[in-house]
Amino acid sequence: MTSIVIASLNPVKGQAVLRGFRLVFPENDFKLLSVDVPSGVREQPVGEDETRLGAINRVTEARRSVPQADYWAAIEGGVVEVDGRLSAFAWIVITNGKRTGWSRSASFFLPEKVAELVRQGVELGEADDRVFGRQNSKQMNGAVGILTADAVDREELYTHAVLLALIPFLNPSLY
Repeated sequence: MTSIVIASLNPVKGQAVLRGFRLVFPENDFKLLSVDVPSGVREQPVGEDETRLGAINRVTEARRSVPQADYWAAIEGGVVEVDGRLSAFAWIVITNGKRTGWSRSASFFLPEKVAELVRQGVELGEADDRVFGRQNSKQMNGAVGILTADAVDREELYTHAVLLALIPFLNPSLY
């Protein structure tokens, strides 16, 4: 059984990683372990660099925390200003200690009421809950699910990026 450590206790992130691995390596059985590790960045990362650094830091800490795993993965959600509007996305980092895969999710623009709260320092999940009258939406369908009427939910958004981060593991002679 192949072991994967996800650097998050959020079940949505864990399921996205597990789903991605199962799609890419359907012949394998996987055991997923979730660990809570620090990102070393703000609770709500702002910008590409800070968000990517949060994912790198989390995967590094997950590897330190559980060194005997086969893979370690991290998903860090962030926001970035684009032409005066706030866009949400995530960076994904996956490593097996020899090889590392990276990817960024698709992005989408946040409604101004949500963006306003995030700009004030409120974490995106909390801002969603306040604006949409939800509880713990980040461990369910997330902002993208709320805004697309679940046509795309948070797990699906992350799964595509996980699949792309797994490219170097599918094509080791090229990476």
